[in-house]
Amino acid sequence: MGDQDLADVAHFLWEAGTLKSARRTGWWMAGVRDPESVAEHAWRASLIASVIATLEGADAARAAHLAVWHDSQETRTGDVNHLGKKYAAPGDPEAVTADQTAGMPEVLRGAIRAVVAEYEAGETPEAVCARDADKLECMVQGLEYKAQGYEAAQRWVDNSRARIVTESGQRLADALLAQAPLDWLRAALGERT
Repeated sequence: MGDQDLADVAHFLWEAGTLKSARRTGWWMAGVRDPESVAEHAWRASLIASVIATLEGADAARAAHLAVWHDSQETRTGDVNHLGKKYAAPGDPEAVTADQTAGMPEVLRGAIRAVVAEYEAGETPEAVCARDADKLECMVQGLEYKAQGYEAAQRWVDNSRARIVTESGQRLADALLAQAPLDWLRAALGERT
């Protein structure tokens, strides 16, 4: 494998960096002025995926890996929110991934495409956990925005909670709903919550 073989990989790494500034647009409808980025969402969703998968007896590393890649196509499509999908369907994640990886070495191209296809199919235990993590992360973000005064975020909290399917994801959602976003800090400081 020569340097030219990695040029397209390097291009993708630059492209992936754009997700650090790509905002999750649905939060604007809740009045959030500066919503989280797609990259921030994917990072916490990956952590959550590993937690849910561990609790469910699935492969935590695989679930986290799926969650890392689940919105990688948004470098090219943007984050199309629920209302926007009513008017313009987002690009097919597998087709976008195929374009993103077209010039990469076959071993990498095949691996990335397989990860995206597994997530999109949602059939393996790890994909189910990663998909639940996507919903749970949205719910947690909604709770954080509510705590900041964005009451309209309740809609995202309720919708996300209703779409969680694993037992561990549901139980974790209930535990999160029973807390406030800064209860962890109070507990760490030894204060009563």
